[in-house]
Amino acid sequence: MMHLYRALPILLSVGLFGCGNSPTQESASAAGTSATENKDSFVSKLPDTAPVIKVATTGTMPPFSFQDDYGNMQGIDIDSIRAIGEEQGFKVEFYKETWQEMFDSVESGSRDLAISGISYKDERAEKYGLSVPYFFNPAAIMYAKDDMTVNSLEDLQGKNISAMEGSKSFDQAEQMGKYSNLTTRTTAFLLYEDLMQGKVDAILHDLPILQYTAKNHPEYDVKIVSYEGEDNPSAQQVILMAKGNTKLINQVNEGIAKLKNEGTFKEIEGRWLGENVSTAKSASDTTTKQLS
Repeated sequence: MMHLYRALPILLSVGLFGCGNSPTQESASAAGTSATENKDSFVSKLPDTAPVIKVATTGTMPPFSFQDDYGNMQGIDIDSIRAIGEEQGFKVEFYKETWQEMFDSVESGSRDLAISGISYKDERAEKYGLSVPYFFNPAAIMYAKDDMTVNSLEDLQGKNISAMEGSKSFDQAEQMGKYSNLTTRTTAFLLYEDLMQGKVDAILHDLPILQYTAKNHPEYDVKIVSYEGEDNPSAQQVILMAKGNTKLINQVNEGIAKLKNEGTFKEIEGRWLGENVSTAKSASDTTTKQLS
């Protein structure tokens, strides 16, 4: 069985830096502080009088949301909400929160929106104001054992599997009712750690997250299988807002529509996933994928 210890420093630096839910250093740049001071290359072009939107994000889900060595938020979702804000005339201030805290803070009104690999769910649409989709994000399986062949969730019966707490992958596995050895973890890092240490046979998460992890750790042989097609609503990524915040929902949706037409999301996607983009778009292909 392979060991994780050499991988720990890298994953820790991109996935677990920072703590608490106060504004990150990233927000200083959004408010006009020079990029040189906080080592962040982004500087808003909006005037100082532009409204500021409080954004809840995990900061522990590369490539969607994570922090650099200076505490600045970065990733697909960070670039996406910044771009929407620049298009629609508002700045963003990031707050690092746990997965569940994101939802609670939006519901309570202490944050205006949440973005961090959030997939569409009917129950979320009933409780919150969800944006139109802006990113295709299918669920996937990662496993490392040579004596396993996995092409779908059905093949994991009798195996020890784990998914992130509150994620669509966990809900999908639980609803099937066929996995007595299903456990949860609070971050993608902990899932990967358990897999590399042999504590579980497979982990479930979003395809881009698993791809990004494998890409940054080519020393480990893993196989990744996506199992959602683009026609599945839960494979669509959305931004979460309060149910009654119609003005912000409309602003965000207008921004998404404009940036889609301009190809901005494609550029952001390519920036973070590179060659993996074509794979991420092929969720209907359930053959085993080897990343090395």
